[in-house]
Amino acid sequence: MRKPPEHAVSVDLEVPFHDVDALHIVWHGHYLKYFELARTFLMRSRGLDVAGVIALGFRQLVIESHIRHSFPLHYADKFRVHAWLGELNHKMTIEFLIWNLTHDRRCARGSTVLVTTDATGTLLLETPDAIRRCLIP
Repeated sequence: MRKPPEHAVSVDLEVPFHDVDALHIVWHGHYLKYFELARTFLMRSRGLDVAGVIALGFRQLVIESHIRHSFPLHYADKFRVHAWLGELNHKMTIEFLIWNLTHDRRCARGSTVLVTTDATGTLLLETPDAIRRCLIP
């Protein structure tokens, strides 16, 4: 298991009933929602959320997501989502680890890849310095 680095942020959550299927396990698509909650927390911890990116004159789009499931989350399980920055040069990669606190097991690990555009939607081939300066601890 790859541990999150020390600069990772984490968000503690509990599985709500509306996220589970008839077997009372979390539907696989909700893991992306949990990633998104942690990504938002990570970006805000660096002083840069969606409004901040827009204020700088940029937009960011998710172009790729990856999840590897290893143990299901169940209704009412408490869990922690860790998020940290990977690559920042040409694209932004955010790494995630979901840990089931109730069962003390890793549930999933994954990543999302974002690219940056200018305000008109033109793809930028590098993450702008203004964004990188905010994100590098």
